[in-house]
Amino acid sequence: MARPSRLHRRPLIASLLALALVAPFVQAQSKAATVVPQETAAQKAQRMQWFADAKLGIFIHWGIYAVDGIDESWSFFNGKISHADYMKQLAGFNARAYDPQAWADAIKRSGARYSVLTTRHHDGVALWDSKQGINVVRDSPAKRDLVGPFVKALRKDGLKVGLYYSLPDWSYGDYDVFTRKEKRYDSKQDPARWQRYLTYYQGQIADLQHRYNPDLIWFDGDWEHSASEWQSPKLRTDMLARNPKMIINSRLNEYGDYATPELGLPVVKPTQPYWELCLTMNRSWGYQPRDNDYKTPNQVLQIFAQTISMGGNLLLDIGPKPDGSIDARQMDILDALGRWTGKHGEAIYGTTAGIGLDHYAGASTLSKDRKTIYLFVDGQPNGDLLVKGLVNKVVRARVVGGGQSVAAKVVGKYDWAKQPGLLFLTVPRDAVDRDITVVALELDAPVQLYQEESKPIESNG
Repeated sequence: MARPSRLHRRPLIASLLALALVAPFVQAQSKAATVVPQETAAQKAQRMQWFADAKLGIFIHWGIYAVDGIDESWSFFNGKISHADYMKQLAGFNARAYDPQAWADAIKRSGARYSVLTTRHHDGVALWDSKQGINVVRDSPAKRDLVGPFVKALRKDGLKVGLYYSLPDWSYGDYDVFTRKEKRYDSKQDPARWQRYLTYYQGQIADLQHRYNPDLIWFDGDWEHSASEWQSPKLRTDMLARNPKMIINSRLNEYGDYATPELGLPVVKPTQPYWELCLTMNRSWGYQPRDNDYKTPNQVLQIFAQTISMGGNLLLDIGPKPDGSIDARQMDILDALGRWTGKHGEAIYGTTAGIGLDHYAGASTLSKDRKTIYLFVDGQPNGDLLVKGLVNKVVRARVVGGGQSVAAKVVGKYDWAKQPGLLFLTVPRDAVDRDITVVALELDAPVQLYQEESKPIESNG
């Protein structure tokens, strides 16, 4: 293996010197966290409620990779660039235009209820003044904590705080994996060295919780080791001992609270009760000025509607520039989201999965008491909307955000048949939203859906 660069040695030496200071804190935390009472289903539901109700979050991938506009961490891991050249980007990361309150305000205007910031990606570059490893406070022109001010701004705006943290650190001397083709050592053959890495990363997690007390920790990179090797059960116990209300994503092996499908909108509703689709606006997580393959605002809204229709959340990513400013195209998408979510909030927040495509050929959600169905209508309907198998009586049908009445007529309902007939809805043309119209069906009771197989009529009177 090539000799480590001077840039790499200096943070490593500082890390070793700081180890004695961090270890007692970690040990004290671990001793205090030896027992966490078993959580009941009702207790978990209460802990997860804000997340289930939030529906929309904003992911932020910000790091030195924005300087050259290259793949975050993966560019050196996959051999597109040397590790030494990748780390040269530290010199260009100045965060000169960083305005955390402006970030938080834009996120709030989008309708998001939480945000997740990359505090440290796989490259090991921390955005806060970490005691160990490389960080932008000590090793870049930014020269300040970039996490704390954003956390403060989010809380000022009443938004929940999520912090992304990569379990692997491909730059850290005691981590076993360096690149896709090169390993530093075998962790099973050198358990003492592996333990030093565990102490390092668990110390950083403890530090993040101690400093910022996040509502959510978003892990990544668990595929490189097993749960036992990461000490995932211990880590979960330690974290919840510090904050019993905190939520942990799925990428802590099997020790997370919710699933995290990535990039691809699920075709089939995930089986997990809580889940979140993380999605880029273009094809890149971090800022890449050469990537112009942006989704249109309407496409993002369609994806969002489909996601909440299946009971999930959308975590939509932005990638700030190295100076902390945000590309205008990304801001346009946030603004488009805000226009639509501001108009249709009752059909979004606090809802559950809809009635499904067997009953309505589009996205839908249900109010928490299940007495209102929200139907999402893409574009200008060519005719009436059709809802099949609705047993309930519709007390009122209206357009959300405008209040216009929607004509509702049941066709093919016979007193002597169990089938409820077909519900046709006529949406006023002047009430159609330019992206997605939402129709609310207020019912006489919690929704009941007919789901039996149709059979020949045996009696018609």
